[in-house]
Amino acid sequence: MNKKQAILKYLLVVFAGIAVGALVFSNVEFNLSPKGLSLSNRPNFATATNNIENYPIQSLKGFNDAFVQIAESATPSVVTIFTEKTVNQRFVSPYGFFGRHFDDFFGRPFNDFFDTPQSGSGRGHKEVQQGIGSGVVVTHDGYILTNNHVIDGADEVYIRTFDNRKIEAKVIGKDSKTDLAVIKVNAKDLKPILIGDSDKLRVGEWVIAIGSPLGENFARTVTQGIVSAKGRANVGLADYEDFIQTDAAINPGNSGGPLVNINGELVGINTAIASRTGGFEGIGFAVPSNMAQKVMTALITTGKVARGYLGVTIQNIDENIAKAMHLKAGEGALVGTVVDGSPAAKIGLKTGDVIVDFNDSKVKGSNELRNSISSQAPGSTVKFRVLRNGTIRLFQVRLEEQPARNVAAALTDDQQKIPVVFGFRAEELTAQTSKRLNLNPAAGKVVITAIDPASNAYFAGLRSGDVILSMNRQSLSSFAEYNALVKNIKSGDLLFLLVERQGNKIYFAFNV
Repeated sequence: MNKKQAILKYLLVVFAGIAVGALVFSNVEFNLSPKGLSLSNRPNFATATNNIENYPIQSLKGFNDAFVQIAESATPSVVTIFTEKTVNQRFVSPYGFFGRHFDDFFGRPFNDFFDTPQSGSGRGHKEVQQGIGSGVVVTHDGYILTNNHVIDGADEVYIRTFDNRKIEAKVIGKDSKTDLAVIKVNAKDLKPILIGDSDKLRVGEWVIAIGSPLGENFARTVTQGIVSAKGRANVGLADYEDFIQTDAAINPGNSGGPLVNINGELVGINTAIASRTGGFEGIGFAVPSNMAQKVMTALITTGKVARGYLGVTIQNIDENIAKAMHLKAGEGALVGTVVDGSPAAKIGLKTGDVIVDFNDSKVKGSNELRNSISSQAPGSTVKFRVLRNGTIRLFQVRLEEQPARNVAAALTDDQQKIPVVFGFRAEELTAQTSKRLNLNPAAGKVVITAIDPASNAYFAGLRSGDVILSMNRQSLSSFAEYNALVKNIKSGDLLFLLVERQGNKIYFAFNV
């Protein structure tokens, strides 16, 4: 063997080694850090592409076959999820109603079988509650995406695959704020679904929903519809809402299953329906795949979702608030509370500021801004422009991690009719009033103690227990000041209030 042949053979061995190494480590991601080389457990999502969207349609049969191909592509990735939860059920003896003499007649061994008012034994029996939902396989090694409410509180979780295998699953992580969860199974021959870009979805686009509505007998049911709307919020299903609305039939049991586009890609996780009867009425909601993928990656890699925190409460600018503040309705987000010690407080953000853009994107409402902030990693530096007293100011701030939140009990409204022109009754926040309304006593402050549920004030969002901080841009330091301002307000005038509710500051505007 001459020298050139030896060099060629050596190079072939080197290239072969590189190729083998690439295959072996293709599912592993390396991170270079000051501490050396480390391995990451980031999920390895399917990356192949479908071409179903380019399926040629020249007849009704072609149109039919296109939907068949979409279903055939996505259905093997859908699983049915079964949960079991053991709860204690207490026996109540019918003999307890007859008093102590009946207990003495039969004796303790007999009556201890029951939990009677006399025995106080506390004995009972355990009952297994079963639940069912849907999920979708997202990686070859068994990670499955579903809803938090499907598996929350379960002692045992199982799945049934497309090829009818029943496999025990482990809960990897849960995020109640988006109602998402990740579970994992140890199984081979799983088909992960391709994850699409939900931001590219358009209203009117065809989609299909797959899941197990109404029980296992209807596993992997396929329904078809369109995207009815995007960015639905204030639905009351989760803390962070940016739902895709669809008229594809979704029923109980569909929760956690995929919403799929015409390319067979996952674009949403079916979460709930809006219904007066509990059945399908053409309004279903799905968590967008882009939000779901971020949450899922965080749960798999760190076990939790860390969200960016600015430290303000924000609200939409409706027509009345816009009129009172000389703004354009539906543009920007109005700052209410600025939390002491928060990043917002450190840079000088104030109540009444209007955030008009965030990271060079125009702010169209409070929900969109809230989702944008929370989607940033703690430690990220963001910039935004603020409108304050007619002047635009530029801010830049480093976000912190969102702290745990304690949810206070909601205040109940006094439903009685209040014969006053504003539609509500206000009083000084005395010690007695504070105790009655479960508020902190503060002499001189004004609190709403009752409200007419048919009034403009109520429909604007004002509630009993709200503490009035300012009226028509004038701060209130006493109940006397409130009464003095009230005298100058006539029926039909626009009333602009800043109130404090459970530690948060909120603006309201309505015609009295």
